[in-house]
Amino acid sequence: MTDAPPTTGLHHVTNICTDIEETAAFYEDVLGWHTVKRTQNYDDPGTPHYYFSSTPEGEPGTNVTYFEYPNSQGTPGPGASHHFAFGVKDEATLREWREHLEAHDVRVSEVKDRTYFKSVYFTDPDGLVFELATRGPGVTRDEDEPGGEVIDPFEAGYEN
Repeated sequence: MTDAPPTTGLHHVTNICTDIEETAAFYEDVLGWHTVKRTQNYDDPGTPHYYFSSTPEGEPGTNVTYFEYPNSQGTPGPGASHHFAFGVKDEATLREWREHLEAHDVRVSEVKDRTYFKSVYFTDPDGLVFELATRGPGVTRDEDEPGGEVIDPFEAGYEN
């Protein structure tokens, strides 16, 4: 155990997009989130910085923010995020999300059993990988052989 001071959990995640309006439309129209703040990147004035939240209030822990850099297409690697996951209540809700995403012309993976939860994967307009994951059965469920399963979100023909 460390003597580090406690944290309250994840506050927000900040990503980079190439078109802030396209990203806003994705969050609002496809994911049903709320644009709760439009400002600028204080470290790079003039660069748009939008805050999207799963709730209208935008309280910490519900926000994903974006900086817009139109010419910034990159390659994932060390120092970059592979994907991030949003939680859903259960497998029935996960399947509803899958149908919803398909109805909005978003390519989405089949439901995948990840031992600790079930999930689907899709990408935003810039190719950032998202995951929707159920709460259970939870991380206390052990694999038969820990680390024995390779978990690849792009398996079974899912392409970016």
